[in-house]
Amino acid sequence: MRHCVNCCIQLLPDGAHKQQVDCRGGPHHGHQVCPTCKGENKILFRVDSKQMNLLAVLEVRTEGNENWGGFLRFKKGKRCSLVFGLIIMTLVMASYILSGAHQELLIPSPFRYGGFPSNPSLMDSENPSDTKEHHHQSSVNNISYVKDYPSIKLIINSITARIEFTTRQLPDLEDLKKQELHMFSVIPNKFLPNSKSPCWYEEFSGRNTTDPYLTNSYVLYSKRFRSTFDALRKAFWGHLAHAHGKHFRLRCLPHFYIIGQPKCGTTDLYDRLRLHPEVKFSAIKEPHWWTRKRFGIVRLRDGLRDRYPVEDYLDLFDLAAHQIHQGLQASSAKEQSKMNTIIIGEASASTMWDNNAWMFFYDNSTDGEPPFLTQDFIHAFQPNAKLIVMLRDPVERLYSDYLYFASSNKSADDFHEKVTEALQLFENCMLDYSLRACVYNNTLNNAMPVRLQVGLYAVYLLDWLSVFDKQQFLILRLEDHASNVKYTMHKVFQFLNLGPLSEKQEALMTKSPASNARRPEDRNLGPMWPITQKILRDFYRPFNARLAQVLADEAFAWKTT
Repeated sequence: MRHCVNCCIQLLPDGAHKQQVDCRGGPHHGHQVCPTCKGENKILFRVDSKQMNLLAVLEVRTEGNENWGGFLRFKKGKRCSLVFGLIIMTLVMASYILSGAHQELLIPSPFRYGGFPSNPSLMDSENPSDTKEHHHQSSVNNISYVKDYPSIKLIINSITARIEFTTRQLPDLEDLKKQELHMFSVIPNKFLPNSKSPCWYEEFSGRNTTDPYLTNSYVLYSKRFRSTFDALRKAFWGHLAHAHGKHFRLRCLPHFYIIGQPKCGTTDLYDRLRLHPEVKFSAIKEPHWWTRKRFGIVRLRDGLRDRYPVEDYLDLFDLAAHQIHQGLQASSAKEQSKMNTIIIGEASASTMWDNNAWMFFYDNSTDGEPPFLTQDFIHAFQPNAKLIVMLRDPVERLYSDYLYFASSNKSADDFHEKVTEALQLFENCMLDYSLRACVYNNTLNNAMPVRLQVGLYAVYLLDWLSVFDKQQFLILRLEDHASNVKYTMHKVFQFLNLGPLSEKQEALMTKSPASNARRPEDRNLGPMWPITQKILRDFYRPFNARLAQVLADEAFAWKTT
């Protein structure tokens, strides 16, 4: 990325009051002529950087100073040459000091990266990724970061040397029940045989004036969900079953879960999949109940609130349960068949990896490793659940995650510094604890300025495979989904045993624009520094290799993306 500072310096003849200076900084969009000097007797400086106000004004006065008389009687060419030499010497000295480089003298900007396009012809609507090569050329000058690479590589080597993918010790069912007595008292062992989703009827003891959602924590703690529950309230009494003078409501759990990972396209997959008439999702896209809400976590930094009971989570599937109930109560076989094809889904992208709450609730840890994980409880109730995972090159995932969640001062420099800090913290943990203990360490995860651990897909997947069969997983790559949405969606349909779509329905599903794409202001920041990318590739390489080995697919090594 090239920028320049143009300075027109003209020493006016005796009698003029002062020297005229015009300095412009920023992207160089071609030759600009100073309106005062009009291109005559000027010296043009081009600095390989953004604006550096080293010489804002150069003013020479002739009155009242005898010592300058001789100087002003120099020939104009000699005066300009002297000024030119002094300025160049000043800039070179400043460049040498600022860059800290001994191999070459540069004049770097104090802003290593900016939101301006390196190509003057690049319009605002164009994708900055198209000019990646320009940014890479500019980043070659980022000497200080390149100099630090050997020391960071030592940290990564230290981590890599301690990586050990061990098999976790599974908890007994009785131990799980002791931890979640209420949950096990609400969810039954068996479900209705004629429903594809795990559903059951439970008695509702309230009256027709009772608000079934009065105490639901999702309503109490978030105003944006209240309209959703208003609709549920109106439909509630019309979807109860009645027998022996009692009222019964249908309760359901999801048939399938989209369990991860964040910034890997789960929102886009969710938005497309919910267009299928046989798929009904929870009333809220990401309830985060299994990983956070059941522990009373809304934001971990805000502390713990009251725990959301399992009933609050089940309420989120009432809309789908109403339709399934209609099918179960339908008199015609056709109507029953239509409603019984409905399956329920849930798409919390934290389900696969987030077990940060275990430290607050499970005290019988083994060497710092959590004794219970989310999948243990899901499997206890739904051993046949189907699980969809969308993954992405973890290097790009981390940068996307940073751009999405960072609130201020976002830049390629800031990202690089945060990555370096996170690696140091992760290594400190690995010096004393196992890989699994560090990955699930809440203190470490909160301390790291970027969520480095979320991209360690192999660790999480292996722990999920310790309780679920491999055939119950559909593992997708965002790169494949982005290049061929139709193919990806067909794989999902086949995995979930969904019926075919009409041509119009399929066109609507596959041709709609991507959801939750990068925001324009984040795109303007451009890509990460190449040296940062190299550091992260080194860090994630052994984890990606293990993932590719488990899935028997080298595409998940992300050797080329």
